[in-house]
Amino acid sequence: MGKNYANLMILTGTMLLAAALFLVLYNVREDRQSNAASVELLHELKQELAKVQTTTQTEATEYTMPEPSGDAFYAQYEEETTTEAVMPTDPTAELDGRYYAGILAIPALNIELPVMQDWSYANLQLAPCRYSGAAASDDLVLAAHNFSSHFGKIQSLNSGDEIIFTDMSGTVYVYEVLQTEVVDGSDIETMLSGADEWDMTLFTCTLSGRSRVAVRAARN
Repeated sequence: MGKNYANLMILTGTMLLAAALFLVLYNVREDRQSNAASVELLHELKQELAKVQTTTQTEATEYTMPEPSGDAFYAQYEEETTTEAVMPTDPTAELDGRYYAGILAIPALNIELPVMQDWSYANLQLAPCRYSGAAASDDLVLAAHNFSSHFGKIQSLNSGDEIIFTDMSGTVYVYEVLQTEVVDGSDIETMLSGADEWDMTLFTCTLSGRSRVAVRAARN
């Protein structure tokens, strides 16, 4: 009996280790694919931005509300907002049927990424997305997966670190990190609060997925 129990425990442990290894390898694969997609999109977006900067065109493209998602954090936000509340005030650009708000750079993390205008699971696989607000109205909130090539390292940002957002008219907004906090995964009010204290928020899921890491920043 004791020997059979020991063998069962060994088998269970081996299966758990195999499952953990599979999950790690899957996440690494997703991270690499997402990084490759972001690099390609960033190149295309910079080309588009260069075209815009040679003209006087700064009007926003037509905005379409994103499809509902299954995540409770996003679903709750969908229920509590209206079309008017989330209409952008920043210029946007369209590439291959997707809309982009601009380019985000975080020198301390050595990352530069395109920012998509609409958030969805499909879009988050490619790049950070605008969750709400706009740079022009000093209430921009950006969401991204916790891939190491996206927002997976934002919790390491320190007070005073610089964040740079360039919208699709070429306007550059420079921010300074104020603080980092962990917000409950369903606490929309806290995530969107404090507009008088900060002008930008970056957030991503924790490893457990139950909470969100939020970086608050003020425009210089």
